[in-house]
Amino acid sequence: MLHLLTFVPQDSAAIDTLSTAYSDKWDAAAQMDQSGSLMKAAASHDLIFIVLGVSLIIWFILLFFIIRTDRKVSALEETLNHKSNQSTS
Repeated sequence: MLHLLTFVPQDSAAIDTLSTAYSDKWDAAAQMDQSGSLMKAAASHDLIFIVLGVSLIIWFILLFFIIRTDRKVSALEETLNHKSNQSTS
């Protein structure tokens, strides 16, 4: 049974069923040379860099909002402490 799971035919790498089955559906591939540089970069094989860039942008935005919210809460705490100290005096 293990032999059946590990057996790979030699000519299986040459079979490209995806492009032959969907060759008439890939209309955008013919217009790829007219597209912009961002679309060419997104269509290239280095998609990991685009994913990394987008995720870094999202993390920096989240970090910015967390720091901004912390500063606002700290300012409100100082205001409340100052007002409570004035009312007790």
